[in-house]
Amino acid sequence: MNYSRFITTVSAARKASPIRLLTELMQKSPPSLISLAGGAPNPNVFPFKRATVDIGHGIPIEIGEDLMKRALQYSASAGIPELLSWLKDFQQTLHDPPTANYSPEQGQMEVCVTTGSQEGLCKVFEMLINPGDNILLDAPTYSGTLAALRPLGCNIINIPSDQHGIIPKALKEILSAWSPEDVKNCSHHLPKFLYTIPNGCNPTGNSLTTERKKEIYQLARKYDFLIIEDDPYYFLQFEKPWAPTFLSMDVDGRVIRTDSFSKILSSGLRIGFLTGPKPLIDRVVLHIQVSTMHTSTFTQIMASQLLQQWGQKGFLEHIDRVVDFYRIQRDAMLTAADKWLKDLAEWYPPAAGMFLWIKIKGISDTQQLIMEKALKKEVLLVPGGAFNIDSSEPSSYVRASFSLPSPAQMDLAFKRLADLIKESL
Repeated sequence: MNYSRFITTVSAARKASPIRLLTELMQKSPPSLISLAGGAPNPNVFPFKRATVDIGHGIPIEIGEDLMKRALQYSASAGIPELLSWLKDFQQTLHDPPTANYSPEQGQMEVCVTTGSQEGLCKVFEMLINPGDNILLDAPTYSGTLAALRPLGCNIINIPSDQHGIIPKALKEILSAWSPEDVKNCSHHLPKFLYTIPNGCNPTGNSLTTERKKEIYQLARKYDFLIIEDDPYYFLQFEKPWAPTFLSMDVDGRVIRTDSFSKILSSGLRIGFLTGPKPLIDRVVLHIQVSTMHTSTFTQIMASQLLQQWGQKGFLEHIDRVVDFYRIQRDAMLTAADKWLKDLAEWYPPAAGMFLWIKIKGISDTQQLIMEKALKKEVLLVPGGAFNIDSSEPSSYVRASFSLPSPAQMDLAFKRLADLIKESL
């Protein structure tokens, strides 16, 4: 892979921060080293001394004085070593990426910790996108992604999708606009990457099938674009076996994958992680060095202590409990939808995630219905237009989340929505 053709001028110009390198060097040095180099504050003056965190399905995490001093201090930009090591082992066990044993130049699998997967996504976009670049995605999609992309001045090409995600035939048709000569000559008009949420897409709940992923990956090879596999709902798949990931198919080193602990450990901890070819992940880390510097050391240590206590087996058992909860929530929402909305709307049961994507019959745009009338009925959903590339484009859809409300609240909410739809028709 020639990664240089994907990287922007700004990203290519990034150099390692000498101070950040010193910080990482000091953390690997023996206790006998006397350092006059660092600008780290003295942890003895910090007011926080120790902490105990009680754990469901585990023993309490004890953060004593020595570990607390480390937790409150600066740390390496790519992530603390023990968390990075755990995550690399986990990704190799779970996805078995072909790139794990490649050389760095070939696109060896690398991992870095980010402050939520959103930080990772934004830094990947800024690494890859020049104004005027073509990029591919399947909208409706996550509004945070669209908000990050719009200011970068790229040309967003929408790929048609259905309840099983991107339609490969439609993608192939769009890509046919570029000739083999364009690919051979690395035309700057070629799409830089395809972005997709392959499991439980926010907002649609769509999940890509294995066969479609294989077809899409082969098209990425043919037209030489990267795949950004944004997968925050990977661990919220309701049926096993879980679908193979693009990362597991990546023989070229062309997949950048985002994962998140937000839906399964805590959204407030702000821990996500990027997995992808080392030459690209290294560029992201250089950006982290001069922006957030690193994800909170304290939250990384909390997560790392928990994961080491649980091990991969205990972590996956926790995932099973989380999935059981969300499956019950999903089923409760489907029951309420069948009861109140059957003749008024259409939907597909989501195979993953935490959203139901509802098409309301007879209403061409739900914006006014939700933002003005629904509040008066004391029910709130997200109008579908928020997830379109052009948010002013009319949408007959609404997104309902089943993560927080009780079954009784879902039932009442859909009754109120049904009344509102009937009044508006």
